[in-house]
Amino acid sequence: MPPKSTSNNWGPHFIVPTGTRRKYSGPISLREPLDKELLARELTELGLPRKVLKIFNPWYYRKKDTETWVKIGESSDESENFRVTWDTTRIENGACEIPGLMHVYVGNGTVQAAIAREAVIPLTVEN
Repeated sequence: MPPKSTSNNWGPHFIVPTGTRRKYSGPISLREPLDKELLARELTELGLPRKVLKIFNPWYYRKKDTETWVKIGESSDESENFRVTWDTTRIENGACEIPGLMHVYVGNGTVQAAIAREAVIPLTVEN
């Protein structure tokens, strides 16, 4: 197993309506950018092919202090920062967590691999 690299944080990084706001109601747009330069650097460090075949980002949420993630949706639309709309009116008010879980599939003919990065953001739903 290769050593853990902390120098190439290529994603995910959350973009929500405001960076400091942590209370939300109604539909919100979940998005996160990808830093291709840092991704390429990490792929090289891991000894993996640099040719990206697919990138996708599934979105989930869970109530705080629970273990099960509920899927919101997924996106492979890099031009829209992997945007998914989450309608919070369908869930109970309270503290939640949303993980950004970006998957990157790479290959160069016979070699194929997948890597992923995650980040979890806490927020409160108040409808």
